[in-house]
Amino acid sequence: MPETRLVPSLVPSAGTRVDAMTERASEPPPKYPLALERRPLRPQEAMPAEGLEAVRREAEACTRCPLYAPATQLVFGEGPADASLMFVGEQPGDQEDLAGRPFIGPAGQVFERALAAAGIVRKDVYVTGAVKHFKFEPRGKRRIHSKPGRTEVVSCRHWLDREIAAVRPKLIVALGATAAFSLAGRAVAVTKERGSVYQFGGQSVLVTLHPSYVLRIADVDAAARAYDELVVDLKLAARWLNGQSYAETPQLSQAS
Repeated sequence: MPETRLVPSLVPSAGTRVDAMTERASEPPPKYPLALERRPLRPQEAMPAEGLEAVRREAEACTRCPLYAPATQLVFGEGPADASLMFVGEQPGDQEDLAGRPFIGPAGQVFERALAAAGIVRKDVYVTGAVKHFKFEPRGKRRIHSKPGRTEVVSCRHWLDREIAAVRPKLIVALGATAAFSLAGRAVAVTKERGSVYQFGGQSVLVTLHPSYVLRIADVDAAARAYDELVVDLKLAARWLNGQSYAETPQLSQAS
């Protein structure tokens, strides 16, 4: 793939890489304390809203799990309210938490490149996370990414369900294990189950790698292969939406 040549420049430059987000996360001060100080205690009153906007305003007041307390803000999904394609990632990172937008950090850069390589325009798709608040561990002046646990994912599934119901996408792409678990209700071996469109609860779901997985791979060649796999899966999503789907799709067993 011609896009593969981009990966070597992405991998080493990721100081910026997501493990780098878990090990050497970007330094928030003075932004984080300032953003936290300015965070409203509750959403401001506004004109009545409908659809996604109504869901977002409700979610801003969410206290279903403890993650809301240290986060600067909820990071809700973004994109067309009638998008045919929805992407679900894990959770916001440091940069997403400060900006209030999904997939704008290092993993977001890989995501944008992979979308472009697959012929998908980001503004045409809906992008969100399985968890809406940034989970982290403070380490000195930095906030180190911490993987959300089962309880947090299950608690936040309420909002993901509401987003899906509002958008009604034809296909959801689960980016990584946390998103796949949220959607399937069970652990999913992403590297084994990626690249297929599954059905559960009447919803079509394609499981693929999270862009941060590419950034965590130290070996440049292995990272390039992982990036290629991600692009191949995104191209599958594009073809599936154009009617070039499998005659039959496997059933993704869902936990009760």
